Amino acid sequence: MRIQRNDGQNDPVTRSYHARPQMEPQKPVSRPAPEPAEEEDGDDEEEEDARPRRRFPIGLVIVLVFVVLVGVAGWNVFNLYREVDGSATGGVLGEEQEIEIEEGSTASTIAGQLAQAGIIQHDWLFRFYASYSGRASDLQPGPVKLRSGMSYNDILSALSEQRVFRHTTTITFPEGSTAVAIAQRMVDNGLCDSVDQFLACANGEPYTEKDGSEAQADFSDYTFWAQMPDNPGRLFKCEGYLFPDTYEFFDDDTVESYVRTFYNQFAKETEGLQAEVDADPNDCINSLDDAVILGSFIQEEAGMPEEDYKVSACFHNRLESAGMPLQSNASCDITNDNDNNYLWNSPMAEYMGWRAAGAIPEEVLAAYDTYNHVTGLPAGAISNPGIDAIKAALEPDQEYLDEGYLYFVTGNPNGDYPGQYFYAKTLEEHNANVEKAGWAP
Repeated sequence: MRIQRNDGQNDPVTRSYHARPQMEPQKPVSRPAPEPAEEEDGDDEEEEDARPRRRFPIGLVIVLVFVVLVGVAGWNVFNLYREVDGSATGGVLGEEQEIEIEEGSTASTIAGQLAQAGIIQHDWLFRFYASYSGRASDLQPGPVKLRSGMSYNDILSALSEQRVFRHTTTITFPEGSTAVAIAQRMVDNGLCDSVDQFLACANGEPYTEKDGSEAQADFSDYTFWAQMPDNPGRLFKCEGYLFPDTYEFFDDDTVESYVRTFYNQFAKETEGLQAEVDADPNDCINSLDDAVILGSFIQEEAGMPEEDYKVSACFHNRLESAGMPLQSNASCDITNDNDNNYLWNSPMAEYMGWRAAGAIPEEVLAAYDTYNHVTGLPAGAISNPGIDAIKAALEPDQEYLDEGYLYFVTGNPNGDYPGQYFYAKTLEEHNANVEKAGWAP
């Protein structure tokens, strides 16, 4: 609609008016924030550091380590306590051992001895216990018998007992020594009253002990003694079984104890040899006694490991040859005064007085003369051989055995081949070797 209005002016003015719609108030527009500009690496690290991190439980680890250490320490302390009170072995004691405590030994020295012998496990613990208990100064010298598994108190009590220090004598007996020679050395060192005393005891016969008491030793607890055959004409039952070695004897001990020292060593050295004897029932060595007898001949004819087994092969071939004697100068050879043969000029022969009488009894020749009377092994050994010779009797050199070697001779000490061994299969070869060895007249 148009409205005309006269406002008093001459020229009328025409104005038009339009109605405007009512407008709602405008809302603010949300715009994305501008992306930040790229920052340096150092800024990234700062941002990462600003983030919260999960903490590692260090305290828990420390607690666990402490618990483990306490547990291990507790277990070790428990085991040490068990050793001290003797319960570590469950109450089972070891084999009895005789420990020799030297004069002037300290607790430290004694602890070392006991640990080395296996009586205790920790020498430092024993030293500490002996000192802590105030008994370190009470330990006495001399022999004492102890067992592993004993409590420290029991060990200290045994070591603290008043013991008389016993003087000893050490003697070395060479391989190949006769029983008479061994007995004579025991007498010469003041351990026995006479050769007869030692030999009677060693043969299991009645004798008079050093204290004047009548005695007869029983050696039947030795397996070898119980299996020893009673060969007719055997001179000494002990010959071959008094094992040659170095021994330390108590000066005030009994004759039987001395003899057992030899027999104990023989039993130890020959342990297991019976199985070798039984392994070949067709062999000419049918018992341990046979091995000892043949071993005594090998000892006298060779006595060197490199020759023992070859000489043994020759003897085996002779023993297994029908009607062939052993033929060893070591048993009886009255034609050679310089040869140390058993029946004529050995300590045994001198003890028996046969050379002085000018003749060896026929019954003895029948049992020991390997040239003219005995076709197999003699009635007994002619010396006390070492273990190498005894083993050689059971294990002859296989090559020499198979090749049939029967003879051997050693070079004359004054000839071109002193001490060298020559072996032969026939008597003709042997005679040639005898000449080469420097023994031909």
